[in-house]
Amino acid sequence: MSDKNNTSSVVSKIWSFCNTLRDDGVGYGDYLEQLTYLLFLKLADEFSKPPYNRVLPIPDKYKWDPLTQKSGAELEEHYSNMLRELGKLKGILGQIFIKAQNKIQDPAKLYKLIDMINKEQWSIMGADIKGQIYEGLLEKNAEDVKSGAGQYFTPRPLIKAIVKCMKPEPRKTIADPACGTGGFLLAAYDYIVDNHTLDKEQKHFLKLETFFGNEIVANTRRLALMNMFLHNIGDIDSENFISSADSLIADTGLRVDYILTNPPFGKKSSMTFTNEEGEQESDDLTYNRQDFWATTSNKQLNFVQHIKTMLKVNGKATVVLPDNVLFEGGAGEIVRKKLLETTDLHTILRLPTGIFYKQGVKANVVFFDNKPASKDPWTKEVWVYDFRTNIHFTLKKNPLKLEDLKDFIKCYNPDNRHQRQQTWSEENPEGRWRKFTYEEIINRDKTSMDITWLKDKSLTDMDNLPDPDILAGEIIENIEATLESFREILQKI
Repeated sequence: MSDKNNTSSVVSKIWSFCNTLRDDGVGYGDYLEQLTYLLFLKLADEFSKPPYNRVLPIPDKYKWDPLTQKSGAELEEHYSNMLRELGKLKGILGQIFIKAQNKIQDPAKLYKLIDMINKEQWSIMGADIKGQIYEGLLEKNAEDVKSGAGQYFTPRPLIKAIVKCMKPEPRKTIADPACGTGGFLLAAYDYIVDNHTLDKEQKHFLKLETFFGNEIVANTRRLALMNMFLHNIGDIDSENFISSADSLIADTGLRVDYILTNPPFGKKSSMTFTNEEGEQESDDLTYNRQDFWATTSNKQLNFVQHIKTMLKVNGKATVVLPDNVLFEGGAGEIVRKKLLETTDLHTILRLPTGIFYKQGVKANVVFFDNKPASKDPWTKEVWVYDFRTNIHFTLKKNPLKLEDLKDFIKCYNPDNRHQRQQTWSEENPEGRWRKFTYEEIINRDKTSMDITWLKDKSLTDMDNLPDPDILAGEIIENIEATLESFREILQKI
């Protein structure tokens, strides 16, 4: 059987069982968590046997074999104790099991799941195949709208296109301060492996010293750690490289070569606390950091400032940001001006709606390179690619594919971005790729980078209206976006 067929057969087996569990009220996310625990233990068991013979810090009574020999109430009790005890261990092992709970109440179904995992030899599968299986599960989980998992999942074709433009190199450090399930870090890993012949030292660096991440949601962080581990990044007993700390709280001193990130949507950073009357209140977080240009409770503006701090002097960043970061006044204007002065903010990719799992998102990818201190602004030109006007995607019927971003990658010119050619001109006003000088941007109201020049055909050409389901989707997205704005106004009142 080919690798591809084997991968899809394993995925379909795993998912058919998930559907059985859903009848018992076990959602995708809970199922994926239990699968993570069991898969990790099974792999640990395989690595402890020939030809690997690795000594792993798992107590004998909580290893894989005893788990396969129990059933009924005994299995349920043993499994629950095991999860609790393994969460106390050090390294990635303890982090995978931290605060773990058994969500499968029927011991017969738990037994069947253990049996299904037991029948596969996971360690002999290539890292790419194990990774594909797990990524497939994460994507299915993101599609489950009710779970809200989609907000931690950036569309993989978009990530791949961004990484192709960034061209990360071996022996360089890569971070994602809001890493979700690890999509950006894994795509960077794949790119380095696929495009370079690595020597022993480079392989070691890639596996253990390249990647850094933060993820404050415990379950999402667990999935990220497992995702990385299945892709051969880190070791069962190595130190944990995805922190559970809020990356915005402080400058840890870490400086990296590349940052690729999609910070969480929603403008506010807030902590919920209980007041004297016992009512829950939300307190907007403003981070008072000496290294920030502006103090604001806008989460994305704080992430942009934090990313600037984290970059080495000539480090490169790419960040997915909502439209408001491009046009908002006050702190937004301060941050944009400072970014144009202190970095080379060279590219903005304007994204279409209908590609993210959270409705109503109008987002952009902003690319900038950090630079040493200078009295003159580093940004000379900002190149904008309009991938939004008259472009329509839906998650189910017409999802975003890497092929759709081929023209952007070509225009970006990853091999030498200093030799770019505009596709827009006075003669070709339909061109999607256009440059703006620093002076043009700085002279716009509030230094706005919310730039559009193409005509929206749906406003002028009734014969060219998109399909009804796309139109309906866009109406829903606009209503969602409006509701989000009203919620924010309400919080301020």
